[in-house]
Parts: sequence; C-alpha cells; structure tokens
Amino acid sequence: MSNHRPLQADTPAAPPEQPSPTPATPGVQVEGVNKAYRRGQRVLSDVSLHIRAGETFGIIGPNGAGKTTLFGCMLGLLWPDSGTVRVAGLPPDHLEVRRLTGYLPERLTFDPGLTARQFLAFHHSLAERPVRERPQEVEALLTQVGLDKTVWDRDTRKFSRGMLQRLGLAQALVGQPRVLFLDEPTLGIDPEGVLHLRALLRDIKSRGVTVIINSHDLAQLEKVCDRVAFFRAGRVEAIEDLGSPSATLTRHALVVRWAGPQSLSPEQLATVAGETGATLLDTAEDSLRFSVEDDWGASRLLGALLKAGLPVASASREEGRLERFFQQQGDRTP
Repeated sequence: MSNHRPLQADTPAAPPEQPSPTPATPGVQVEGVNKAYRRGQRVLSDVSLHIRAGETFGIIGPNGAGKTTLFGCMLGLLWPDSGTVRVAGLPPDHLEVRRLTGYLPERLTFDPGLTARQFLAFHHSLAERPVRERPQEVEALLTQVGLDKTVWDRDTRKFSRGMLQRLGLAQALVGQPRVLFLDEPTLGIDPEGVLHLRALLRDIKSRGVTVIINSHDLAQLEKVCDRVAFFRAGRVEAIEDLGSPSATLTRHALVVRWAGPQSLSPEQLATVAGETGATLLDTAEDSLRFSVEDDWGASRLLGALLKAGLPVASASREEGRLERFFQQQGDRTP
C-alpha cells in the first residue's frame, strides 16, 4: 500500500523528481589538492592529476609520500583542506560515484563467522544488485578472481592472506564498477595469483574501466599501467608515460655477455634471435641486449646462441623501465 496521500483538486502538482546527475566519462581529476593533519603536518601539497577514462594509472613513491592520503581523498573518505577531486565529473562522495566505484583497501577487514560466499552475497545485497542474480553473480566473481571453489563455503577466518586478497578483489568488483581503486593488490598473493591478477586487469581494461593502483610492486605496475606518477613528500614529482601497455605486458630485456672471441655478425645474431621469438635490440663491445617473451623465451634464446657458437658467460634480466624511473626520481634532491 502506498503511503502517499492523493492530491486534492486545489493542491498544486509537485515538481517532477529531478534525475540524478549522469556521470561523465569515468576519469578522475585532482586539482590543487592540499591536506594537512594535526600540528600542521602537510601530507599533500598542491597535487594535480588528470587520470583519463579507461586508462590504468599507477601511483608509486617511498613510504610516507602521501599516496594513501591521496587515495582517501579520491575515494571521498578524506576531505582535502583545499582543492577539488572529481570522479566522472562528480564529487567522490556522490551516490552515483559510489555506484560506479570499486575499492580494494590495503588493510582488509572481514565480518567474522561468514564464509566467502556469504560475505560476497552480503555485499552484493548492499550494492542493491538483483536478488535473483545473486547466486550466479557471486559464483562468477569468486571464479573471476581465481579463488579455489573448495574454500567458497569456508569461514574466512581460516583464509590465508592471499585468499583474503582474492576475496577482497571480488568484493571490489561487485556491480561491475567503472572506476576501480586498488591499494597494494598483489600483497600476499603467490606468483600464480599475480599472473592471474595481471590477466584479470587486462580484461577489466578491455571493458573501458578506469583503474588506479597504489603499489610498491614496480615490475607488475610496468606490465599493466599506461602511466605512473611518482610521489615524494606529498607532491607529484614526475609522471612516466609507459606508452602502449600491450608492448610491455610480457616482454622484457635480457642482457647477454660473452667471454672470449665471438664471430657472429649482428645479422646472424638477429636471425638466431628471430628463430626463438626474441628480438636483438642492440650490441655492445662485450654484450648484447635482446627482447624476450618470458623466462622460457630467454632459455630458448640462450640455447640457440650457444648452439650457434656464442661463448655465453652470463645472462641477466635488465632492470625494468619503471624501476629505473623510480631510482632516478629517488636520487634527485627534494
């Protein structure tokens, strides 16, 4: 039964209900944000970031740089002292933004006594998702994050850190968010889980989701991010454009050094590399740089080089581009 009174003949009609603002493209704009805690300790100083819709954006920096505080401001959990934050063109605490945002915190908290399935069903309900679709969507999410089916009905108090991390990610994906915030997403996850997460992020990106990652795992960020911002002392020191992520998702550089004379020409080396799926990048007096697909590709390349007569003395994976970027920024005087 409706609890609205019928309108009387002389009662003016109520104005039509205004629809909620329609979110614009799901990018994130941070303009001139400052934030200080007690005793005037400034944590963020004039931070401005424009995170484009559909890109995967990384945030790196030393401990205490203000990264977590910035996350809080972008999520509407903290209010800046000055400056503005807009998510999809709206304030971060707007209900429409809440509906399109997913969040995986660094410090996970779970309701005691609930199984993984019950926990996810509870948050499915909080998100006002259709009841009829709940069992199927809950199972689909648990499968999507790679949580073993044998633990779906186990009390989460018996979960390992890696299992909890997967469950937290599943909760962040409830409702298919258009903006996803991930705070240290690889924390506690084994290598297999890291590979699964990387594939999952590629799939999420392909659907146009804006992903913002705060992480110390530089190698993984380099594989999934379009751009990365370096933070120090509450400021954005630099932003590195990693270019098309498809070019760096799996390949890495391998430096090969040899001992003694070698008679292979650059053309021969390039041919040997091509036969194993590698690419010769450049040559030096006593070393070569190759681009290889993965560790197996590196092994195939080394075997082919030895067979071709190159007296290989050592082979090492070159430090990542993002690692070099981090070191360069860290070496600069604040």
